[in-house]
Amino acid sequence: MVVLEKGSEPGAHILSGAIMDPRALSELIPDWKEKGAPLNQPVTGDAMVFLSENGGMRVPDFFLPENFQNHGNYIVSLANVTRWLAQQAEGLGVEIFPGFPAAEVLYNENGSVRGVATGNMGVGKDGQPTENFQLGMELHAKYTVFAEGSRGHRASNSSRASSSTKAATRRPTASA
Repeated sequence: MVVLEKGSEPGAHILSGAIMDPRALSELIPDWKEKGAPLNQPVTGDAMVFLSENGGMRVPDFFLPENFQNHGNYIVSLANVTRWLAQQAEGLGVEIFPGFPAAEVLYNENGSVRGVATGNMGVGKDGQPTENFQLGMELHAKYTVFAEGSRGHRASNSSRASSSTKAATRRPTASA
């Protein structure tokens, strides 16, 4: 399995600071505490305050809806959690390539996704190749998963017609 990470390292583009319910992590990695997961600060209390121009009024705890109660959750840096999860994945044999965003979706003749191509490196501000130019690489896979977040553009902008003209460029290939 190969993961292309557009950031300089896993977690580099992750919004930091969150409340995390460790339930899913416990199901995925039951011994996460022993493995040093960066969940170090448990939530110690909840408060909901309605603010006005003249001050604020705290809502009594018994009125807090259950989804606003964070008992058993942790205050985390999502960037640190992402880096730690990447280390766990690499320990299981996943190859992570930081600094290589998927630039293009590649298709088979029947229209199914064949893989992705990384972007060219060493392109100047004017769009022309520099002396450090390297052609992007095609990665072919039986399964291609797009996990690019809510503002991702690979899956949303992929269309067979626009990709077929770009795919004519020769690149080195690798199968994942």
